[in-house]
Amino acid sequence: MDRADYQRLRWRCVRRALLELDIALTRFLDNGFDQLDAAEQQAFVELADMEDHDLWSLISGQTKTDDPRYAPIVALIGKR
Repeated sequence: MDRADYQRLRWRCVRRALLELDIALTRFLDNGFDQLDAAEQQAFVELADMEDHDLWSLISGQTKTDDPRYAPIVALIGKR
């Protein structure tokens, strides 16, 4: 991911309707995203594209994801 793509992703993480989601995504992006492999980074990008309430439901543990690619990323975001 080049710098411009990273900045666009960061903007999407910071400008969320739910403050809790804004904080969780930005914290993970700043402190864990660079440790992911390319497939995991793509999964994070896809998660960042989800609607706020659906994504918060996953991160807060209220629901589980059916996509096995998302589960480890959701778990990592929830730990931060």
